[in-house]
Amino acid sequence: MKVLLVGVGGVGEAIAAIAKPRAWLEQMVLADYNFERAKFVQKKLGSPKRFPAEQIDANDRAAISALASKYDVDLIMNAVDPQFNEAIFDAAFDAGKNYMDMAMTLSSPHPKKPHEKTGVKLGDYQFERARAWERQGILALVGMGVEPGLSDVFARYAADYLFDEIDEIGVRDGANLVVRGYAFAPTFSIWTTIEECLNPPVIWEKGRGWYTTAPFSEPERFEFPDGIGAVECVNVEHEEVLLAPRYLKCKRVTFKYGLGDEFIAYLKMLHALGLDNKEKIRVKGVEVAPRDVVAACLPNPATLGDKMSGKTCAGTFVTGIKDGKKRAVYIYQTADNKTCMKKIGSQAVVAQTAFNPVIAMELLHEKIWQGVGVHGPEAFDAVPFMKRMRGYGFPYKIREQ
Repeated sequence: MKVLLVGVGGVGEAIAAIAKPRAWLEQMVLADYNFERAKFVQKKLGSPKRFPAEQIDANDRAAISALASKYDVDLIMNAVDPQFNEAIFDAAFDAGKNYMDMAMTLSSPHPKKPHEKTGVKLGDYQFERARAWERQGILALVGMGVEPGLSDVFARYAADYLFDEIDEIGVRDGANLVVRGYAFAPTFSIWTTIEECLNPPVIWEKGRGWYTTAPFSEPERFEFPDGIGAVECVNVEHEEVLLAPRYLKCKRVTFKYGLGDEFIAYLKMLHALGLDNKEKIRVKGVEVAPRDVVAACLPNPATLGDKMSGKTCAGTFVTGIKDGKKRAVYIYQTADNKTCMKKIGSQAVVAQTAFNPVIAMELLHEKIWQGVGVHGPEAFDAVPFMKRMRGYGFPYKIREQ
C-alpha cells in the first residue's frame, strides 16, 4: 500500500512509526506545512525512499490531489486538525483515491436553539457526498482514530456478538495522566479539544433522533479500569453519536469525557474571554484566530511524553439484553504512557490514537474491509480488527459490569 500522510505532527509521526515495520506498507509520503518537521520525522524513521518528505498546505485541495497523483497513492490519510477536513476529503475525491480521517468534518450549532437542536452535524458534509463517492468507486473511511474509531469498532462488536438488544451505546473516556512542570498542558490538540468540548454535545435517542444539550451536561462518575479509578464524565460533542445510529440498532447513544473540574474551568475561561474563537480577528494590523494563538502558547502535546505519567482509557459501555437477561459490558483499551514511550516514542494519547488507522490500513490493503462511498467503522466487521490489536501491542479487554 502507498499512503499520502497529510500531517506529521504527534499523531502523524506515530502513524508512520507504527506502520514502518509492516510489510504491506510500500511507501508513506510525509507531507506537512512545516517541511522541516516532515524532514525531521523522515530522519527519525531512517528510510527516505520509503518515507519521502513533501511540503503541503492542508487547505490547498488542488495541491493535495496533485501530490496524491504524483506518488500514485492508494490512500490519503488525514492526520491534521479537522478544520482542514473538507479540503483533504475533496482532494481525495478529485484524485480518485481512498480516504481516511480520525475526526469528521466540523459542525455548526443551531442558530436559535443550540442547546436543544442540531445545526450542521459532525460529518454532514461528508455523508451528503456519499453517493458521489459511490459513483466514483472509492471509499472514505471517516472517524477512524481511537474515539471515534476504536470505540465504534467496539460498538459494532457488541451489537454482533454480545447483545440481542441494545439499550445504550455510551463511549466513556478517562485518564489519570499527569504532566509535570505545567499548570495547563492538554495531552491532545487544544484546537480539537476546544472544538469538541465547547460545542453543544449531541445525544441520539430512538424515536427522537439527534438533539443537543449544554456543554458539560449530565455528569456521572464512571469507574475506569487498570488503576485509573472513578472519574467524573460529562457530555461532549463527538462523532460516535453521529455514526453508531446509522449502522446499529439501539435506543440511545452518548459520549462522555472525563475532563475534571480544573480542565473544565480552563475551557470555560477561554470561552468567556473569546479565546476559543476560530474566526480571525485583526490585532495591530495582523489577522489571527484567537484559538490559534492559544494553541501556539501551549506546549505541543507531542513533546510532553517524557514529562507525562499515568494511563488513558478509551472504551465503549454498552447495556442491553442477552439471552433474556440484562447485561452491561465495557470494552476498552488502556494505554500506559511509559510503555508507549518505550515502544514507539510517542506519549499515550497520541499513540492510542495512531494505532487504529494503521490497523485499518492493513485491513483495507488485504481487502478484508472493502466498500465504496462514505462510511464509519461500524460499517465493517469488527473481528478482524480486534484480532490484530494484540499483534500490534495494543490489546483490548472486556469487563462485565
